[in-house]
Amino acid sequence: MKPFATKFYKSKSWRNCRYAYFVARHGICERCSGAGKIVHHIEYITPNNIQDVNITSNHDNLELLCQDCHNKEHLGSGDSTRDDVMFDVDGGLVEKGV
Repeated sequence: MKPFATKFYKSKSWRNCRYAYFVARHGICERCSGAGKIVHHIEYITPNNIQDVNITSNHDNLELLCQDCHNKEHLGSGDSTRDDVMFDVDGGLVEKGV
């Protein structure tokens, strides 16, 4: 959580909005249909728009995501990570299944 948004995310207003949105989406991730976890702001909250309820609390700017889809949103398309490698016990990068 970004420091400028801490107060907002702890507010009763956000908690109520988040809960209502979660219930409205039946707890299902809107991208993969998995178990939703995070109510994500499509247009990201910034110090310049955090007071704008059309950004922070408008259901049209929200999306329920699972943890994996939320990570992909914020960490990129997944191009920076690979599923075919892992770290061995010594911390070296090795191919999976080899």
